Amino acid sequence: MRALVLFVILGLLWLGLSGLYYKPLIVGFGVFSCVLCVWIMSRLGLLSGEGPIKDFRPVAALRYLFWLTVEIGKADWAVTRAILSPELPRRQRLISVPCLQSTDLGRTLFANSITITPGTVTVETEGGEFIVHALTDEAADMDNLLAMGAKAASIEEAR
Repeated sequence: MRALVLFVILGLLWLGLSGLYYKPLIVGFGVFSCVLCVWIMSRLGLLSGEGPIKDFRPVAALRYLFWLTVEIGKADWAVTRAILSPELPRRQRLISVPCLQSTDLGRTLFANSITITPGTVTVETEGGEFIVHALTDEAADMDNLLAMGAKAASIEEAR
């Protein structure tokens, strides 16, 4: 049943993103890619209710996605100002950010969230912390990074 629901969701997503371009070959590729994704997820054990997504909270994930989109916009503006500024107020540095997540999914989400936010890149993971390269002082604000980590941890179910 989960495989069928996933196939329908992927198919609807594909149809929505294809932009009214429905030639038989393209539709065939869409169906093939949906079947392939369902098969891969099944082989990885992600459709059984076990595995890395069993502790996932979808409503919290949507709230996090909205919050992250706003934060990416703010960081994008700050990086644009830094790049276009004649004084070039960049002070690049590596900082250590503690990781509060309890699952691999949570840690991956947090590390990728840092990386897709302009001005920061997760360089390495060491134990319970990430090494992050920050382009500016604003990007290196530990309070903002810790808030992002706490929000990413809120997506995981409490154990």
